[in-house]
Amino acid sequence: MRHAISPRDSFAQRLLIGSVRKSYDPVVDIDWAEPLDPDKLFLPARVVSLCGTELWDAMSAAERRELSRQELANMLSVGIWFENLLERLLLRELLAGDPTSATSHYTLTEMADECRHMMMFGKLIERVEARPYWPRPPVRLAITALPALLRGSMVWVAALVGEEIFDTLQRRVLDDPDLQPIVARTMRIHVTEEARHIGFARDALTRRVPTMSRGERVYARMCVAVAGPLFVSLVLNRHMYVRAGLDGRRAHSIALRNPVAREARAVGAADLAAFLGEHGLIGPVGRRWWRAVGLL
Repeated sequence: MRHAISPRDSFAQRLLIGSVRKSYDPVVDIDWAEPLDPDKLFLPARVVSLCGTELWDAMSAAERRELSRQELANMLSVGIWFENLLERLLLRELLAGDPTSATSHYTLTEMADECRHMMMFGKLIERVEARPYWPRPPVRLAITALPALLRGSMVWVAALVGEEIFDTLQRRVLDDPDLQPIVARTMRIHVTEEARHIGFARDALTRRVPTMSRGERVYARMCVAVAGPLFVSLVLNRHMYVRAGLDGRRAHSIALRNPVAREARAVGAADLAAFLGEHGLIGPVGRRWWRAVGLL
């Protein structure tokens, strides 16, 4: 006798239908032979980390374009690391799940999406004639160890921190007329599919919160607090300034304090911070640390 479908499975079934209706294959859905526009940036100026500073004002158009190229390559590299981590977390979720359920089937669908996203990001780094960025050995070790620390609700917290901030920023800039068309196309594919991934993670976390123990809630708040500064440290990689021909330490310090960049980060994190706050998963320490790095 077939059991009644759970609310979680019902939600996953709707996401599966959406995946059938609108999914992409970057190999065929992006024209990788499309020429780059020599006058367009690789990220819109308003989201480049030095925009609005005296250092930015002193840079030539060519220097600004190169910095935007390096920031894009770094952002895509961070996306690849994160998607890799998320794949490992989701694979572990499948080990404990019912392989006949819609939830498991959507988890597999999301993993397939993320595999394509990693390939898409790698192809875009190559197409814009940049090089990928690799985490320093201590950070690489931490990323490797994270699956052992991220369990239960923290799988979905990690998914949201890694997906929502990038997603919001991409939505703000993908229609910018100064953006390289091939970058805009990549962002449009990513935000379309990430919308389902974010919904899946939010639904899981919303259902989990009422059953959390006090210890799990404290642990979740601690992880959220750390995730914000970690995210900013990855996207403000000083090596991208070096590759752009700048003094890496000086440029990094300026970018971290830059009010324009801080506002962009706060806008990107606003919906996520509100969601986490609504569910009691960002406490006073988390708010203080997120505010310190410009996420609030």
